Amino acid sequence: MVKSEKEKMITGELFNVYDEELVAERGIARDQVEAFNALGEKHPEQSRQLIKEMFGATGADVEVHATFRCDYGYNIYVGEDFFANYDCAMLDVAPIRIGKHCLLGPKVQIYSVNHPADPKLRRNGAMGIGKPVTLGDDVWVGGGAIICPGVTLGNNVIVAAGAVVTKSFGDNVVLGGNPARVIKNLK
Repeated sequence: MVKSEKEKMITGELFNVYDEELVAERGIARDQVEAFNALGEKHPEQSRQLIKEMFGATGADVEVHATFRCDYGYNIYVGEDFFANYDCAMLDVAPIRIGKHCLLGPKVQIYSVNHPADPKLRRNGAMGIGKPVTLGDDVWVGGGAIICPGVTLGNNVIVAAGAVVTKSFGDNVVLGGNPARVIKNLK
């Protein structure tokens, strides 16, 4: 059986980003995101409900501040007691899974999409490759940090403001720099 472009996208295969189904789904997500951002902080319960409808799954206690950006929304899964500060972006081509009690500072960016190294495949942005991102429980990502495609972070990880995390790390560490490295062990 031939896989759809959406199936290829979610399973990490090379996919056509301009596939009609995917373009339509991104349009739906953009409408949802614009509605969420228009609410701002004046209507917290409505904002929370929109996020719960947009994301693939959330815990009961979830708070996201406007402005927020994502590609699809349905590939974002956050645990209980999740907070994302102003101006966060999650490019959720592949699943982005975030554990319980996690905090994202302002302008945090999480990317689960990459593009092929072959320039012929990369031209016009037509081809993408999904690479899931996973953050464990009790992760705190400082303002302006970037989490790159395919990264997994363990439990109780702190990512310093402005860090660029290009590879995976285990539990109980503080990461900083570009590319991020362990700057302190927590236990």
